[in-house]
Amino acid sequence: MSLALKLEEKYSYGDYSAWPEEERWELIEGVPFAMSPAPTREHQKLFRKIFVPIANYLENKSCEVYGAPFDVRLPEKNERDEEVVTVVQPDILVVCDEKKLDKKGCRGAPDLIIEIISPGTAYKDAQIKLNLYEKHGVKEYWMVYPEEKIVMVFCLNSENKYGKPETYSIENTLKTNILPGFELNLATVFE
Repeated sequence: MSLALKLEEKYSYGDYSAWPEEERWELIEGVPFAMSPAPTREHQKLFRKIFVPIANYLENKSCEVYGAPFDVRLPEKNERDEEVVTVVQPDILVVCDEKKLDKKGCRGAPDLIIEIISPGTAYKDAQIKLNLYEKHGVKEYWMVYPEEKIVMVFCLNSENKYGKPETYSIENTLKTNILPGFELNLATVFE
């Protein structure tokens, strides 16, 4: 996709699928957002320290964990794939309903999404994606803040809304309802 992208236009997954593979984009309600070409070393280190324990925990279980780049299509009602206007690539996601998985990635809300926040993505991750994930029914959304060494965990309540987040710091062990029995020692993650 060239830099001459007309941002006032709305795009769909059909358009997105035709864009060059070497360029990474997300579509949020038809608006394209360019993604960083490569995450920082610190981002990758945190990614590994979160992804590997989850992957190990899920061994021989029905849920699956994936890492970016991995397309998550969030359709409105019964849109066909080529009509979907929201496609995101979370850093880490867990899907427990195998019917949502196909050769293209995930269609529908993952059970858990984890984003590692950087200064360049903070607004999009903490505002736009928070609202988007709530709207589409992502049960848990973790925002990992490397500089502050905290994780904010948003969980859907009985009204399908994210309430006040639980905030975990380096002194805490993070537990999640999505993965019963799983524990993530944040001192190890942030060391």
